[in-house]
Amino acid sequence: MMVEQRATSFQCGENWLYGILSLPQSAGAAADAGRRGVLVVVGGPQYRVGSHRQFALLAHALAAQQIPVMRFDYRGMGDSEGAARSFEEVDDDVRAALDAFCAAVPGMSEVVIWGLCDAASAALFYAHQDRRVTGLVLLNPWVRTEAGMAKAYLKHYYLSRLMAPELWRKIFTGGFQFGAALRSFLSLAGAAVRPRQDAAAPVVNASLAPAQRAASLPDRMLDGLERFQGRVLIILSGNDLTAQEFSDVAGASARWRRRLQAPGVQQHALPAANHTFSQREWRDQVAGWTAQWTKSW
Repeated sequence: MMVEQRATSFQCGENWLYGILSLPQSAGAAADAGRRGVLVVVGGPQYRVGSHRQFALLAHALAAQQIPVMRFDYRGMGDSEGAARSFEEVDDDVRAALDAFCAAVPGMSEVVIWGLCDAASAALFYAHQDRRVTGLVLLNPWVRTEAGMAKAYLKHYYLSRLMAPELWRKIFTGGFQFGAALRSFLSLAGAAVRPRQDAAAPVVNASLAPAQRAASLPDRMLDGLERFQGRVLIILSGNDLTAQEFSDVAGASARWRRRLQAPGVQQHALPAANHTFSQREWRDQVAGWTAQWTKSW
């Protein structure tokens, strides 16, 4: 199917934001487009194209399967106006993008938010507030705390490092820096056992209730997930510390496990994939899972 790419602009407060609509050509601006679309929320300090054109390729692949897609730049990122902000401060940006998306595709009544890394976190913060959002695709969700990162690094990086032939070659040839390695290990070990309150990520969203402000990032994300009544697809990379930290956090919490095992939550893993699914086979698999899941209900 042919895909129409259309630039769009919309306001968020006093700022203009810019994005791209990817629409099945048969739909165009008419009301017969798919009733469920996908809004790609962009995480990290990047813009709507994505690393190695990841978001552009995803949007085209989904639109080719009759799923309308919109991807856009937050305020302060890419072409959009305004000051840059963290993923915890983009509720208004996401709401404005949803308004523009729904206006551009009149036949669309439901939206799935697709987010990688801290965009997945932003999606969890926002989704339960908007009835139009009926699904979430969360890829390698960002649950970063100092303690969580240290534990993931110790558990996953150091164990794999011990099995690496190049490490032992350095040791036997005198090229290994024992002092630096020991200092790094002790620093991570100290962070891993630090009291929980020291690991909580700073909260910059002033609209949060006092109890939420005191909670760690993983707890606030879980709260958003528990409040959300729609369907959830989680996709994790095997070769990624962010995904491994998420798996460790979820596996250590009865609340997380209970929510992730609930009906309506589906999970996939790509064992060899890196954080941004940089190889074509990984991108294609993510697009395939996303399309199949989005059209499954």
